[in-house]
Amino acid sequence: MAEIEALDSTWVTNAKLLRLLISARLRSQTAYRGSFAADVAGQVVLALTEFVELYAILHNIPTFGGLTFAQALLVFAFASIGFSIGDLLLGETDSMSDAIRMGKLEVLLTRPLPVLLQLMTSDFQLRRVGRLAFALLAMAAALFLTDIDWDPGKVVLFIITPLAGAAIFGALFVGAGASQFWLVDGRQFGNAFTYGGRYVASMPGAALFLPMQVFFTFVVPATLVAYAPSLVLLELEGPAGIPSWTGWLGLPAAVVLWGLMLLLWRAAIKKYTGAGG
Repeated sequence: MAEIEALDSTWVTNAKLLRLLISARLRSQTAYRGSFAADVAGQVVLALTEFVELYAILHNIPTFGGLTFAQALLVFAFASIGFSIGDLLLGETDSMSDAIRMGKLEVLLTRPLPVLLQLMTSDFQLRRVGRLAFALLAMAAALFLTDIDWDPGKVVLFIITPLAGAAIFGALFVGAGASQFWLVDGRQFGNAFTYGGRYVASMPGAALFLPMQVFFTFVVPATLVAYAPSLVLLELEGPAGIPSWTGWLGLPAAVVLWGLMLLLWRAAIKKYTGAGG
């Protein structure tokens, strides 16, 4: 009983510390409102640039990967929302190599909080909500332009899809951070799966070659973030490598991926030996 109470007390203390760290970071970022507004606007422009690429393709051809502009916009919106949330919460693990090289990891290891939670709050970038705001706007436009025959199952899928997408991208960020314990320039290697996964997730999976369809569905589940769920909502048949039933695999894939990436992260932390041994 005493052990349970001690564990509960530790969780409460950790939660309070995290709240204080996040609130301090948010206050510092919003102290200069003009600078903060410019940062948010920059993120919106970045998201707009990604949208323009999709628009340029479908402005010249009627369909892309079997999808019209409105249908492809739904895929883009799901992918952008998932990536934006994952990047907002866990994007700082992308700079793990910098923390190792500059000795910041030693500081994190001495504190009574899990390293991963400290990384989440060490440089929490509120400006990234600009990308999320644009993604939500794109989703509103996609829902207005597409004719979805809603039922309870589709409503549930619509709700869990961006959450599963955020979890998948969050797990990929954790894996990218863990890989930097072994690779000299692991950040670029990790970007191939995080930002590369975002690019694949935001485009119709049918536009990929069959081996890539299978790889980005059952190995790196990028098509499960947006394309496969969109097929279910739009009642479309998927290509050979992405059957329509895979639209329901986003959440299970996120759970499995998180389990694997946390094991990799734990192994990386155990492997690390800094200046203090």
